[in-house]
Amino acid sequence: MFEKVLFPTDFSEVSMHALRECIPQLFEVGAKKLYLVHIVDITATDIEAIELMKIDEEELNKLAEEMKAKGIDVEPIVKIGIPSLEIAEIAQENNVDLIVVPSKGENILRQMLLGSTASNLVRATKKPVLVVKYEWDEEEEKIKCLSNCKEIFKRPLIALDFSECSEKVVNAAKMFEELIEEAVIIHVVDYGKPEDLEKNIENAKAKLAEFAKMFSVPVKTEVLTGIASHSILGTALAKDSSIIVMGKKGRSVLKDLLLGSTAERVVRDSKLPVLLVPCE
Repeated sequence: MFEKVLFPTDFSEVSMHALRECIPQLFEVGAKKLYLVHIVDITATDIEAIELMKIDEEELNKLAEEMKAKGIDVEPIVKIGIPSLEIAEIAQENNVDLIVVPSKGENILRQMLLGSTASNLVRATKKPVLVVKYEWDEEEEKIKCLSNCKEIFKRPLIALDFSECSEKVVNAAKMFEELIEEAVIIHVVDYGKPEDLEKNIENAKAKLAEFAKMFSVPVKTEVLTGIASHSILGTALAKDSSIIVMGKKGRSVLKDLLLGSTAERVVRDSKLPVLLVPCE
């Protein structure tokens, strides 16, 4: 399991819900250490940053005490700077295994967590990022998580594009292998000439069979054709998957500027949690 977890908070409602509900569930299934992080955004504050830092430090320490009362080993960290860069640096310095980011709404790369911080963080960090989905419950008039964080690792859908990243994606999934009941590994053939389609599908089946051997839990493999993001989301729904695991950069020409269009679309449109694995 991912033992060292970093959770960045902006004290928003969705962030508080994730901290109090989802994070303790991750510790029930094997997480060991929590880095609770808040960054005073130097680009967005009118108040004296040092003054704001003192206020936020008090707030974060209170939350840390709440977590300690639940038996969680927590280290609160407050810094001033550009949030995405500071969070990525803290993750690197402490060699965390996972960054957890709650997201609300469909345009998640525009609306989640700290404005554009989450999407910038996903691009900046070299650590896996777990995006957990939230939405507004109209009936109960409150935020609700679309997943039980204790259950999310049971039935992963692992999407491989056969780039150099694929082995890293599989290794990230193996981090929580002891929690997996059954995994589905898929590849989408969205390349090549029409006359090569059959050959490309056969090649893909052989490659997936090799990746499946890396697991000691039950694994099903599937090769699909068409638009990668649609195939990934459709298969996750059809297989009743609990999480989508994929690389955060694929064969995108703009891979240094963007998440890679497939990852971006999946994160935006999925109601399931998405584990984005860095390809560097």
